Amino acid sequence: MNMRHYLIAAALLLLVAGCKEGPKADTSVRSVKADTVKVYGQVGSATFPGKVVAASDISLAFRVSGPILGMNVDVGSRVRKGQLLAQIDPRDYEVQLAATAAEYDQIEKDYGRIKSLYEKGSATPSEYDKIRYGFQQISAKYDAHKNALRDTKLLAPSDGYIQKRLFQPGETVSAGMPVISMISTGSGDVETNIPLSDYIRRDDFDSFYCTVDIYPGKKFPLELIGITRKANLNQLYTMRFRLAGEGIDMPGPGMSTMVTITYKTGTVQTVSMPLTSVFESDGRSMVWVVDPASSTVSARPVTLSQILTDGTAVVSEGVSAGDIVLAAGVHSVKEGEKVKLLPPVSPTNVGGML
Repeated sequence: MNMRHYLIAAALLLLVAGCKEGPKADTSVRSVKADTVKVYGQVGSATFPGKVVAASDISLAFRVSGPILGMNVDVGSRVRKGQLLAQIDPRDYEVQLAATAAEYDQIEKDYGRIKSLYEKGSATPSEYDKIRYGFQQISAKYDAHKNALRDTKLLAPSDGYIQKRLFQPGETVSAGMPVISMISTGSGDVETNIPLSDYIRRDDFDSFYCTVDIYPGKKFPLELIGITRKANLNQLYTMRFRLAGEGIDMPGPGMSTMVTITYKTGTVQTVSMPLTSVFESDGRSMVWVVDPASSTVSARPVTLSQILTDGTAVVSEGVSAGDIVLAAGVHSVKEGEKVKLLPPVSPTNVGGML
């Protein structure tokens, strides 16, 4: 047998050996990192920092323009409804009213005389209509100038406290320009901001109260005024409450509070998990849930309510506290695949060096 026959025989042996072995099935089980779904939103209540604000913060302005003659109150002063706060120099308005009053008196006399003649048939309808319209015009002008003189005085619209004085005596102001800021007395309001996870559960709110450090052990009931429908730059929604009741031992504007929202019984909890557990499929948020009995994974849709800055996803529907979900490698597994859970890293071995 020459060299050529040896080569052909060797090739045939290799071909036969390859046909006998065939492809090997991949029976390995993938090791995956998992996490346990935790409770995030408590069913019973939730507490947020808040602040007491004035129930009514009023900016007061003159309805006429001119130089300020005097400011009768100081910052922090308590005022009563109708009290004189400031006054514009009334000189020009007094002269204006005096001239209009003289004209009014003259036209009023002419109107009375022509009306008497018209009723006797000695004056024509045209003469009577002319004087009647003239009297109506001067009456309106007279009332306007009386009001202008009255508006040189700025009066307190309600009981309250002076917060700011924006101008000083001698300065000239225009009509409608705020000159004094005041807050009304009585029960104040409380404002707080809540995250999306609580905002979406607003229909489950039951009652509200707040606490203040300077009144230890005392709870102040709150009445909900409203919730903003648009989040602020921090993705928080502002709630405003009215302090129920009155008295000297009530929180005042500027005080910090802790606002507690209690929920109706039987409401659904929100849960949290790593954001890396969530993936998109057909436009829906999904997670891989591990069946502890069979160690297989199945995809389950979830409803995201909030994403926290620490990489935590808050979920309101789809999974429950205690469920085991994949925390990594969510794009490398498939439905029904059997997996092996990696043991959690010990808190004392964060770097995984042991």
